[in-house]
Amino acid sequence: MNHRWQSRWLNGALILLIGFTVLLGGCQTSPATTTTSADAVYQQRSPSRDGIGKFYMGREIAQVMGHLGAGWLERPSREREEKPQALIKALDLKPTDVVADIGAGTGYFSFRISSLVPQGKVLAVDVQPEMLAIIEAIRQEKKVGNVETVLGSTTIPNLKAGSIDLALMVDAYHEFDHPREMMQAIAQALKPDGRVVLVEYRGENPLIPIKPLHKMTQRQVRSEMAAVGLTWLETKETLPQQHILFFGKQA
Repeated sequence: MNHRWQSRWLNGALILLIGFTVLLGGCQTSPATTTTSADAVYQQRSPSRDGIGKFYMGREIAQVMGHLGAGWLERPSREREEKPQALIKALDLKPTDVVADIGAGTGYFSFRISSLVPQGKVLAVDVQPEMLAIIEAIRQEKKVGNVETVLGSTTIPNLKAGSIDLALMVDAYHEFDHPREMMQAIAQALKPDGRVVLVEYRGENPLIPIKPLHKMTQRQVRSEMAAVGLTWLETKETLPQQHILFFGKQA
């Protein structure tokens, strides 16, 4: 694995311990009393230690890992722990594919995918300008021409309708502040035969050492995707700790 480009942007100052704290540890249960928002899609409760107190389809939304936790995304042990190359292989990408890496962070997957879509491109989408600045610096240093940064918002990814072949979200969806609005917008951005892929730590397994709010069960993911009109296609369990769930548009 080539970490040459990390030296300038991802020194120890990016604080691996901050990212580690965000993703590992325990989780407190929020009180049973609820206040229903005017939207009725979401409910607001007192937040747990690792959540924002906003509930969607029975699930508390997790706190976002900020740009100071970028070192966690680039940790050397990630290759061993998560097998990212196995995930990329499972995507079955075509050279002409347009891939949206939603919640791209430091571009960990964006740059690994870019060489597999030489006639296509990767749209690295994030809501944090600081993350996009890191991606842009790496893109220029590595002279990668088919990775483009896109500043999204908490409700839309800012992608054109019918423009992408695949939307990839790796350990990101559980942090979406407005998951229904985001997924509706992502579904609109798909080409007719486009796919959505969610990679989430397995919530069914209590032995996976990730905070509960940063894991999701397959049942929960499938329910939330069905709510926005996405059909489950398959689940691949080839990774050590994460589900790979594939969805498509309903016919």
